[in-house]
Amino acid sequence: MSQSMTYPGHVRAILTLGLPLIGGHLGQMAIGVTDTVMLGWYGVESLAAVTLGSTYFFVLFIFGSGFAWAVMPLVAAFNAEGDETGLRRATRMGMWLSLGFALLVLPPMIWSEPLLRMMGQGDGLAADAAAYLSIAGFGIVPALLVMVLKSYLSALERTQMVLWITLVAAVVNGLANYAFIFGNWGAPELGLRGAAIASVSTQTVSLVGLVIYVMAVLPQHNLFQRLWRADPGMLTRVFRLGLPIGLTSLSEVGLFAASAVMMGWLGTVPLAAHGIAVQLASITFMVHLGLSNVATIRAGNALGRADPGHMARGAVVVTTLSVLMALATIGLFLGWPEPLISLFILDGDPDRAAILSIGIWLLAMAALFQLVDGLQAVALGLLRGVQDTRVPMIYAAFSYWVVGIPASYLLGFTWGLEGIGVWLGLVFGLGAASILLNARFWSVVLPRFGRAVQAA
Repeated sequence: MSQSMTYPGHVRAILTLGLPLIGGHLGQMAIGVTDTVMLGWYGVESLAAVTLGSTYFFVLFIFGSGFAWAVMPLVAAFNAEGDETGLRRATRMGMWLSLGFALLVLPPMIWSEPLLRMMGQGDGLAADAAAYLSIAGFGIVPALLVMVLKSYLSALERTQMVLWITLVAAVVNGLANYAFIFGNWGAPELGLRGAAIASVSTQTVSLVGLVIYVMAVLPQHNLFQRLWRADPGMLTRVFRLGLPIGLTSLSEVGLFAASAVMMGWLGTVPLAAHGIAVQLASITFMVHLGLSNVATIRAGNALGRADPGHMARGAVVVTTLSVLMALATIGLFLGWPEPLISLFILDGDPDRAAILSIGIWLLAMAALFQLVDGLQAVALGLLRGVQDTRVPMIYAAFSYWVVGIPASYLLGFTWGLEGIGVWLGLVFGLGAASILLNARFWSVVLPRFGRAVQAA
């Protein structure tokens, strides 16, 4: 790309890269929604068990994904330098670390029942969730390897393939669920075990599809040749970059998990309203997450080319796009909260009025944190692009665990604001992260990069 790329040029490049990534993230969400809907049809007990089991899976998965996320800025920088050996080494060691992590957490997946009981879950629920995880847990291996290959392809700006693989996975997941949960098309009726089989099948199909694509379309990278050969130098580099990314993601997941626990203390209806509001906020957040991925790729590309001007212009554009999306979402959440919440509640539900009254206020809080959530996500993406991950990890832990969770508790319970107070705590936590991460990129990292290029 030209060093003198204009702002409209950046907009076109970012949207070309970003729209397939946003679609891919929405497709991934659709898989979770499909699981929820189909298990809801099968039975409430199965749905509760798989919700618990998939949350357990997700926490370990999001931590392990740090090594896959680390591959993205490294490959983007190596690709900009024209270093095919470097991008191959980074991707391979990303696969090594992801596989190693997956094998490490496989035993607590397969034998999860004692751990679930220790977390205070009831005997029946713990047993059912453990039965699900004893099968679904094996999916952590292909799931993390898929994340590495998606990061590799995204960094090479082949984001449309990432979208297509995700859409195929969503279709496979829906068909496999329909067959194995309910016993359709000659398959046995396996209930929640069927959902677990569908999950592992989906992740395996995704991995096979990506491997075939890489081998067919990018044979020059020789990605899978001599895959068994160790590369200690690059392994260390990916580990040092990836571990803080995994811990950063874990910090944010912890904030939202803690908010769900606190809403549960307030009762079933507030928790239901919380679930709906989080679902709506998560859908819109996928746009910011896609833009964050683009920020990582573009910043990594500018880093590899030693072009601070290109990085600064791209950062301005991706941040502006995030702000515009947030403003549109704020208008939607404040202007039409009732129709949005009603999509998730049956007309005859006896708790409908109570859920709506709480949910409208929670969506107002969600509107408040749209802006700061988008800004922290994009800033985090930019910092990952320049391979700055340790300080952002500290900022995230401080923002979410020192600011966000205590604020949620104090506002919700000590000051008696209940659900609104819990969600205001989310706003404070995400706001602190947004301020710290943006200050880090714009005031520290970008000027330092500019000085380093001038000195060279």
